Amino acid sequence: MASNLYSTLALLLLSISISRSARIQAIGVNWGTTASHPLPPPKVVELLKSNNITKVKLFDADPLVLQSLSGSRIEVTVGIPNSMLRGLNSSEKAAESWVHDNLTRYLSDSAGGVRIQEASKFELLQQARSSLGIDECHRQRHTRSTQAMRNMKETNYTVLRYIAVGNEPFLRSYGEQFYPFVVGAAINIQTALIKANLENKVKVVVPCSYDAFQSDSGLPSKGHFRSDVNKTMIELLTFLNKHRSPFFVTISPFLSYYQNKKNISLDFALMKETARSHNDSHKIYKNNFDLIYDTLVTALLTAGSPQIDIVISQIGWPTDGAANATSSIAEVFMKNLMDHLHTKPGTPRRPKDPPMETYIISLLDEDQRSIAIGSFERHWGVFTFDGQAKYHVDFGQGSRKLVNAQGVDYFSSKWCVVNNNIDLSNATASAVDACSVADCSALSPGGSCFNISWPGNISYAFNSYYQQHDQKADSCDFGGLGLITTVDPSVQNCRFPVELMSSHSVSFPHSYLVQLMVPLGVTILLCFSIVRW
Repeated sequence: MASNLYSTLALLLLSISISRSARIQAIGVNWGTTASHPLPPPKVVELLKSNNITKVKLFDADPLVLQSLSGSRIEVTVGIPNSMLRGLNSSEKAAESWVHDNLTRYLSDSAGGVRIQEASKFELLQQARSSLGIDECHRQRHTRSTQAMRNMKETNYTVLRYIAVGNEPFLRSYGEQFYPFVVGAAINIQTALIKANLENKVKVVVPCSYDAFQSDSGLPSKGHFRSDVNKTMIELLTFLNKHRSPFFVTISPFLSYYQNKKNISLDFALMKETARSHNDSHKIYKNNFDLIYDTLVTALLTAGSPQIDIVISQIGWPTDGAANATSSIAEVFMKNLMDHLHTKPGTPRRPKDPPMETYIISLLDEDQRSIAIGSFERHWGVFTFDGQAKYHVDFGQGSRKLVNAQGVDYFSSKWCVVNNNIDLSNATASAVDACSVADCSALSPGGSCFNISWPGNISYAFNSYYQQHDQKADSCDFGGLGLITTVDPSVQNCRFPVELMSSHSVSFPHSYLVQLMVPLGVTILLCFSIVRW
């Protein structure tokens, strides 16, 4: 009797520990590769492992990235780009090919391979129960526990957990171009998983954008999905509920503040205790995160899915390219967010029911992300483009500092600057041309290089172009205006970068670059005009 009571108590304590641990550790990162010279995938995986990051969400199925993750024990969400939705919607065969090419061919039963496995609480509890030997006699318990834990640690694998169909296909700026294909593509991918006997191991989800839901009054109790997306959203929710898949969604306190400073204070967005609370039908909101989250909860309720699990697929705070987008402010937000998720689970409308998982945007800065919303879009990274930590985030390492990427290969310590010894009357036009291709987002109003004076901002534009073109001598010509130097021209917080020697570099079609850069080019022209004196 005493033995049974001991076993029951031990099992109960273990289940509580596992449940709490799973909730606290359910933090991952988005790993994007929209960069001209991305950090090589093996280096990124080392960075993830060094910082105890055990969950990663990808925006596509890059073979080099998937291969680098093989054997890492990191849980992976694999993305399908919006550009593939039409084809996957129209062809089950295309969906089967995608599942084969990007999932099943990576499967391996050997240690170090990629595994597909469910990570349910029940299985974790069963593993732990077996490892602790709760059903064995008391004298064998310690020996069996030690050996089982050793075996678990020695097994290397990667868990492919979710397939994310599309990347925010309901984003308002996209219009309705993806609506006809989203649910059909998800259904065909699900059918392909069933044929591959993976339907119980991998969940199909659709990441939804921060602007897919809204509240006309700004109060959570009035939350609803946008009218143009409501019909498709209900179809999607029916699919997700049928297959017990969670609802993936972007929650963006920064964008909410950036686009609505009249009603959202910085302190409220940063989740500071000093922020003025918002009252909604006797429910008190002390921060913008809870307010946005509960707006979604109400929208889901209105759409007939009040109990669906929620995964925050993207949340973060940028560090450059706009006012109040700095590393120090981002650190405040991230600390408060982590504290909120870890110690104050739930929201006024979903008490004691926090999001299943949360994915930080982003692991690294990406210098080719679209800046249609704002130049800050290229600066979401907790780490710089070359894997250097900008601020502290607790991914499970506690107070220990984040570990930077090691052994990073850079081009030579050379920069392209403006030649002050010649006529610079055409320099601004040349700089604008450079910024139409290169990344000049730091020169935007509020950016880290916005306040450097003319012609320093011209030099920044020249250098950005020069680095993006692998420091080729002719990329620092600019009609004789450019000059290559070995003296670092960085000024205070304005860093003139040296690019990575990446064998995995990305080249984009000119038309795509024009689409990305035209808004920034207009902004940069304004900046050059403002600071020239």
